[in-house]
Amino acid sequence: MGPTRALAPRERRWLRWLPAALILGVFVLDLLTPRGIRVFPLLAAAPVLVAPWLSLTGTVATGGAALLAAVLLPLVRGRLPFGVDDIVPFSTFVTLTFLAAVVNRLLARERRQLKNAREVAEAVQRAMLPSPPGRIGPLAVAVRYEAAAREAAIGGDLYAIHSTPHGIRLMIADVRGKGLGAIRTVNALLGTFHEATLRAPDLPGVVRWLEERVREAHVAEDGAGLETFVTAVVAELSADGSTLCMANRGHPAPLLVHRGRARPLEPGTPSLPLGLAGLGTPDVLPDVPVDRYALPEGAVLVLFTDGVVEARDHRGVFYDPIPRLSRPLPPDPDRVLDALLADLYRYTAEHLDDDVALLAIGLPRDAVDGPDGAPAVHRREADDGRRV
Repeated sequence: MGPTRALAPRERRWLRWLPAALILGVFVLDLLTPRGIRVFPLLAAAPVLVAPWLSLTGTVATGGAALLAAVLLPLVRGRLPFGVDDIVPFSTFVTLTFLAAVVNRLLARERRQLKNAREVAEAVQRAMLPSPPGRIGPLAVAVRYEAAAREAAIGGDLYAIHSTPHGIRLMIADVRGKGLGAIRTVNALLGTFHEATLRAPDLPGVVRWLEERVREAHVAEDGAGLETFVTAVVAELSADGSTLCMANRGHPAPLLVHRGRARPLEPGTPSLPLGLAGLGTPDVLPDVPVDRYALPEGAVLVLFTDGVVEARDHRGVFYDPIPRLSRPLPPDPDRVLDALLADLYRYTAEHLDDDVALLAIGLPRDAVDGPDGAPAVHRREADDGRRV
């Protein structure tokens, strides 16, 4: 698993220049205003304004620089800076600088506590989602988990991949919500998926196990009911990586990256997320549509959670991963995910609003190509194996 990055937004880098700009602006304003108007209160407020953003040293230095400016301004005006009328303003200045330093220390402590909480959350997340082996049979595997920078709550993003007698089964999913409820559901789904991959004879059977587990979670949450659901892609690759069977339960479509193009593998029949499939008929599980593809050799299958496609730029426009992956890229899942994440951080100014989980599978070189190297859709099956 790649390291989680918690980067400060680029737009905050200008804050280091805020004290100088503020003091210089007040200095110029004083020179442009009539002699009867004093801008001293603006200088006194300077350390208070910067206290939430700068270090203690920066806050005190801002107070000192502002005080120096307050001394120089009367000299520029042609009068002494320490008259009788200046005693109270200068005392207020010292008091405000002291209060700004206290506020700075309190906020710094809060930031440290938030950082510690975020680090604990990330450690718990990594413990729940250990990195799979780099290779499973002929397939290369890469995963990434990127935690959102704005909060310390653990998200509900998860992935899993297992080699089984039925093929290589994998899942990527996103549990609604964060916190302890999401943790319980993630743990339950990971355990259920591990058991189902070994015991269920087919992919629809795996999905049914997961559906039943989410329903049990509804009951365990004392009637939280329909507010709890999970979007997921549950898939099965043949041992040689030439065939993909996939059940998409309301999740962003995976991308097949091949020969400089990225193609979404959209489901033939849209399905509700796990936990919502039994709406209206809670005692009956509906059929599980499964899409089947013949995969091209040397392609990379990329699965991700909605933190990718719901990321926005400064204008509020959603991120689209297809253009970035539709460029010449080596058929290496690690490098594909690195390229995608680098572009995502660039697009969002290094700030994610939601957690992001990614799983990439590098297909072997001897898989079967469809026409023009595209994935060939063989058929879409329901869980009883009939054509639909």
